[in-house]
Amino acid sequence: MSPNPHDATATLRDIESPDDVILLVDTFYRAALIDPVIGHIFVDVAKIDLESHMPRLYRFWCAILLGMPTYRENAFAPHMRLHQLHPLEPQHFERWLALFHGTIDSLFEGPTAELAKKRSRDIATAMAGKLAHLDRAQPLAAVAD
Repeated sequence: MSPNPHDATATLRDIESPDDVILLVDTFYRAALIDPVIGHIFVDVAKIDLESHMPRLYRFWCAILLGMPTYRENAFAPHMRLHQLHPLEPQHFERWLALFHGTIDSLFEGPTAELAKKRSRDIATAMAGKLAHLDRAQPLAAVAD
């Protein structure tokens, strides 16, 4: 019998397989979609199509965490388009990280779980930085026209 992740005395295991990644991503999205800070961005702004989006996220995180050659897309481009519709602010990235890390901590522990938290911090920092750079560059592009 596997440990119950809701049992405080249960020993959590590490992220080891694509099934673990699916559990992580699905659990995170259940929380994120209804979150009062970022839920509306997924639901009302991005109007996310979970049927097509979730497999892409599974491939992304399998590549990042398990080294599987499953993701070859540009992860920044959709976030840039979303940012143009609704500015993604530091508090959105902070909330995303809090939910993602909370999901990891509730389900897993170990080196790959820690890697997931490190990589998610790196990704959020890079995305926020690139979007802020685009915002600063935008007025210059308008002047150049």
